[in-house]
Amino acid sequence: MPDFAIIGSGAMGSAVAKRLIDHGATVLTYLEGRSEQTIVRAKAAGMVPVGRQELTKAELILSIVPPADAIKVAELVADISAMQAPPPFIDLNAIAPKTMQALAARFEGSSVEVLDGAIIGGPPVPGKSGPTIYISGDIAERSRPLEDCGLRIRRLDGPLGAASALKMCYAGINKGFIGLGTAMLLTASRSGAAESLKAELSESLPDIDRKLSRSIPDMYPKAYRWVAEMQEIADFLGEDDPAATIFRGMADVFSRMADDVEGSRVLVGQLDEIIGRPGTDN
Repeated sequence: MPDFAIIGSGAMGSAVAKRLIDHGATVLTYLEGRSEQTIVRAKAAGMVPVGRQELTKAELILSIVPPADAIKVAELVADISAMQAPPPFIDLNAIAPKTMQALAARFEGSSVEVLDGAIIGGPPVPGKSGPTIYISGDIAERSRPLEDCGLRIRRLDGPLGAASALKMCYAGINKGFIGLGTAMLLTASRSGAAESLKAELSESLPDIDRKLSRSIPDMYPKAYRWVAEMQEIADFLGEDDPAATIFRGMADVFSRMADDVEGSRVLVGQLDEIIGRPGTDN
């Protein structure tokens, strides 16, 4: 069975690794400078910590990190790839196509094949086939080992950046909606309209009510990662698109939530009270 390398042992990276390992693969990772929590999570998933040069022994190197770290990981891989025969590198982060192009430029002059990827859906869980991993700039045999080890791969007929563009559009709708709901529920709480708003949503927009009640608590521990993602979406839209301002605002919403989650949790308490989850700790 193939060896893979995954740089990034967060909730998504470690779960993707576990799926591959459960299907017989070995997953290498690089943990220098990472937090104790990250190290514990990687080892619990069965990932094998190695030195950075050993990452090149893998058949594929995958980057699954917060968007703000994507370029830094590419530079790390480009640096070690200059010394050894390199495997293909797949960036699976929520970055704009422009960022993807800048990332690929780090490998200019090398023999590394760079593939553009995007993950849509939550971390893999037993009994479910998702998430879906979209890849552009791919030829079938490159990502085939990932399919053979239990991941759902969809190849896009488009240039490098096509998968990133899809991710930006999808996340803009999904996470942008969560940010909008968060902002308006907090405004309702401040203005004394929370109870009435919740009742009206439940009656006239029950699907939206259920979506927000489920998605907002799930957002709490992820808010810090969504800040850079909203900024990437704003860059993707471009300065001439007025919607870019919306996503810069969404970045501020999630930044505020991230600070609250790590601090007083006053906003978390207000949201939990509105959506009927008092005392939760997400």
